[in-house]
Amino acid sequence: MDWKEIERDLSKVLGKPFRVIAAQSVGGGCINDSFLLHGEPRNLFLKRNRAELLPMFEAEAAGLEEIRGSGSLRAPAPVAVGKDAHGSWLALEAIKLGAPSSDTSALLGEQLATMHRRSAPAYGWHRDNYIGRTEQDNHWTGNWVDFFANSRLRPQLKLAANNGACPGLINAGERLLENLPAFYRTYQPTPSLLHGDLWAGNWAADDDGDPVIFDPAVYFGDREADLAMTELFGGFDDRFYQSYRGCWDIDPGYTTRKVLYNLYHVLNHFHLFGGGYADQARDMIDRLNAEAG
Repeated sequence: MDWKEIERDLSKVLGKPFRVIAAQSVGGGCINDSFLLHGEPRNLFLKRNRAELLPMFEAEAAGLEEIRGSGSLRAPAPVAVGKDAHGSWLALEAIKLGAPSSDTSALLGEQLATMHRRSAPAYGWHRDNYIGRTEQDNHWTGNWVDFFANSRLRPQLKLAANNGACPGLINAGERLLENLPAFYRTYQPTPSLLHGDLWAGNWAADDDGDPVIFDPAVYFGDREADLAMTELFGGFDDRFYQSYRGCWDIDPGYTTRKVLYNLYHVLNHFHLFGGGYADQARDMIDRLNAEAG
């Protein structure tokens, strides 16, 4: 890999010469190619993808800055976003990771609750971004049900139809959109700053044992959406949930709404990966429609 263009661009941003001594490929992601750049005068973490996905990296950098500005959880600092002959790229602070301590999980719950206290006058964000490789609409909306219907579920149902999902799933999904107000009769969520893609692969411990979050899909929405995704694939222990609830308790209706929020991610997985995610989504939709009455 030729790093000369990136070395030149990073030298301009850093205000001093930057040289890649070695580039170590880093696995674990399915969206981007990632590298730990051992460089002078510092190491950096770099993601690469196709040139047309530069806006994805620009949005990720803005999301990391939003999280860092909340003064809650640690997130890597963006260094630069750019494009060269090989595609687009995002350079980030290289955080040295380590083993979680006995307190890491509880601290993650406490700091996530602090981040969720960061609020906004409406639901959405100042720019659109991406959930995986899928564009995510974040236009500001004053009503949460409208936002979740029109900026989250409806676009995913359209993608599912385009990707060959059976008409039964789409029709059931349309009924669910009509039923959404039933899940909010006694609950009005605060617009909270969300990570937006908070599964176990998007957090780790630094070398001091403190939690670090990364790969966000930031917006202001119902904090239950972040909590729901922590349950979708597992990887968060009881200490995390106990600590979070100790800082900010959860409404009883979360038990049902977490299925609603995770439906968005299951539909997106069908869009990205296909397979059995359509059947899983249909089961979730049918359960939610039955509970809505």
